[in-house]
Amino acid sequence: MGPIARIITIVAGLAGGTVFSQAPEFAQQYRQRIGGAIDELRVIVEDFNTQAAEHHLDRQQALNTYAQSSDDFLRDRGVSMQSTISRYEMLLSQQLHLGTAAPVAKPFVLLRNADDVVFANTWRDFVPGVPVSFAGLVWGAIGFIGGWVVAAVLGLGARRVVRRRGAYRQVPRV
Repeated sequence: MGPIARIITIVAGLAGGTVFSQAPEFAQQYRQRIGGAIDELRVIVEDFNTQAAEHHLDRQQALNTYAQSSDDFLRDRGVSMQSTISRYEMLLSQQLHLGTAAPVAKPFVLLRNADDVVFANTWRDFVPGVPVSFAGLVWGAIGFIGGWVVAAVLGLGARRVVRRRGAYRQVPRV
């Protein structure tokens, strides 16, 4: 590998390390956002549960009342409330998994079942952080190695193409 190829692979490794080192920071910012979403959904779900209890119903009975209504608006409202409750429970579960996962594993937990809205908003407002945590350093190393490997493989492919073109030019013409 020539000096230019070495420089390119090191730069690619550093770029990969820089990008991947942000995975734990992104997971942290996502976790903060789901905390806020959970707080807001909790108010809605608890209010629904309280209103159901005031009418001597549990949550499922109240949802069934909506579903059995002859009024389209009330049936749709029941579907909407069920969706809100399901999202609230999914975010609670994800928050628990993110909270108990090892720091290096948090990006994988996030990617396994991310909430589309929270993920998109986190991405939109993401602010990179300096990877001074162990997880940031591990992800940085993974990115460095990945970037280095990609650059090295692409460099080998490019060299083969150049060699083949040079070999074709050296073939004597008859």
